[in-house]
Amino acid sequence: MNAEPNFFEQVYKVVRLIPYGRVTSYGAIAAYLGSKGSARMVGWALNSSFGTQEALPAHRVVNRNGVLTGKHHFGGADLMAQLLRSEGIEVDDDQIINFQTCFWDPIKELY
Repeated sequence: MNAEPNFFEQVYKVVRLIPYGRVTSYGAIAAYLGSKGSARMVGWALNSSFGTQEALPAHRVVNRNGVLTGKHHFGGADLMAQLLRSEGIEVDDDQIINFQTCFWDPIKELY
C-alpha cells in the first residue's frame, strides 16, 4: 500500500496554502511538486476537485500570464474574477493587473 498522496492530493495541499490576496500559476504548482511541465495536470486536478473535496481556493490559481483560464469552471461568467476582487486582487478583462506583485511562488514560499 502506497502511503504517498497521489498527484491530485498533492495539488490540493498546495492550493490550500495559497494565502488570501495572493495567486499562483498551474506551472508554479507543478514545478513545486517536481513535475515541471505538468501545468495542465494541475488544471485537471483542480477541475476534478469541484464538488468532491472540501472547498479549495482554486480561484487563486491562474495561468503563467495571470489570465483566468479556469473561469468557466466556477459557474457564473464572472465568479472567479469576483472572488479574486473580494480579496483585493485587481482583475480587468479576465487578467490580473500587477500579476507579479500578488504572485505567490510555492518554491520560494514553502522551502
